[in-house]
Amino acid sequence: MYRFLVTPRWWGINLFVLLAIPFCIFMGTWQLGRFEDRVATHEAAKTRPDPGEQATVALTKLLPVDQETSGRHATASGRYEDQFLVPGRKLDGRTGSYVLTMLRTDGGKALPVVRGWLAEGERAPAPPKGEVSVTGSLQASESVGSNGVQAGGGLPEGQLAMISAASLVNVVPYGVYDAWVTLTQASDGLRAVPATAPQNTGLDLKAFQNLGYTGEWFVFAGFVVFMWFRLVRREAETLKDRALGLETAA
Repeated sequence: MYRFLVTPRWWGINLFVLLAIPFCIFMGTWQLGRFEDRVATHEAAKTRPDPGEQATVALTKLLPVDQETSGRHATASGRYEDQFLVPGRKLDGRTGSYVLTMLRTDGGKALPVVRGWLAEGERAPAPPKGEVSVTGSLQASESVGSNGVQAGGGLPEGQLAMISAASLVNVVPYGVYDAWVTLTQASDGLRAVPATAPQNTGLDLKAFQNLGYTGEWFVFAGFVVFMWFRLVRREAETLKDRALGLETAA
């Protein structure tokens, strides 16, 4: 009765099933691994010292920014040059802008410095003149997936959608560090912007999305098996009815 399983048509169906099931299991296992990695990172963060409570270190010693150095207090010296506003940023439930000023260091490269948060409608104060030293929480360059970043373009001159070295090099005539700092103490009427946790750490929404995708892939694998058995059963019943002369005309 089941000799139809070796016909050319069923060879194609069987091959699809044999490839689909391992693929679904592989993808489900991969998503589960990503979730477990996030859980491990979250647990490790509980035992790691608070970055803000560790000693202040020179900027260059903390680069590149990673999960260990993100949030550490970094210090740098130089002269403030170009200044931008980063609109659409919330602080304590209010919407305003980050005041981002480029600190041109002695090495020639510039460090993006968020001097503080500015409420909507207010005018950004000019940066201090002359040589300055700054201390702030080190942060990685933002991307479209970062919290607070708005992907929409069309901003007026002097405004940026995100704090990123990749975007800043297109608007300033000098090199930019692939990092930025938010000052621990804001001045000139600005409010200090707190540091944020690095991306892809902790049990956030994306972590549980990975867990949800894990379940989906395993369900897909089960569905493929279910449909294969259902097709086999229906084909066997059709052949049995045909052999008994019970098949009805289409």
